[in-house]
Amino acid sequence: MSIHIAAKPGQIAPVVLMPGDPLRAKHIADNYLNDVELVSSTRNIYFFTGNYKGNRLTIGASGMGCPSIGIYSYELYSEYGVECIMRIGTCGAYLTSINLFDLINAEKAFSESTYAKWAFGYEENGFEHQGRMYDVINQTANKLNLPLLKGNVHSGDPFYRVDPALPKIAVDNNCLAAEMEAFALYANAKYFKKTAACLLTVSDIIPARKMITAEEREKSLDQMTTLALESAGGF
Repeated sequence: MSIHIAAKPGQIAPVVLMPGDPLRAKHIADNYLNDVELVSSTRNIYFFTGNYKGNRLTIGASGMGCPSIGIYSYELYSEYGVECIMRIGTCGAYLTSINLFDLINAEKAFSESTYAKWAFGYEENGFEHQGRMYDVINQTANKLNLPLLKGNVHSGDPFYRVDPALPKIAVDNNCLAAEMEAFALYANAKYFKKTAACLLTVSDIIPARKMITAEEREKSLDQMTTLALESAGGF
């Protein structure tokens, strides 16, 4: 057991898929995995371990923001021997040429967050994906004939912004979309020399003020889920 995860040694698989929402983790476990076991529910952050097409993996929620995924991914890498974490979440597109439900494979994550500086002494404001899962996702999308955008994302701390202009860091680094967690996940993976990737579904078009519903965020992300599960089996 770690401080924030109650699973016993051996109950967490080497590959972990991390949606932000605990109920999305439960939805995936209930509908896609066999022989499922709830291995942790501390603070109602659920972790389920089961099998997908014979491959053992864990689905566990990250919560929202760099501090939250920073805690859970840190403990998974350091206490449970996890080799790969794939964030599977939603994002807000910065470009009107991107459509709702488009999939984005995050190559690099940029942020104004000081998470990495105070955790590890890193001075960079951006980190790239770590390890080979990014490439596995691209290859798997090709096999499944799923359209997939590749590019940078902006991991912002505030969800709500008074200033409607795109953040400078996003403009300077050609970020396709905004999300809140990949920066900390990539920093942790770099520190532990582990693998990390981030696969996103576009839930909002920020300039056009379009968005999917709360129920769709929880249950209607099937293409991303399938791509993530199939990719995990190829890791």
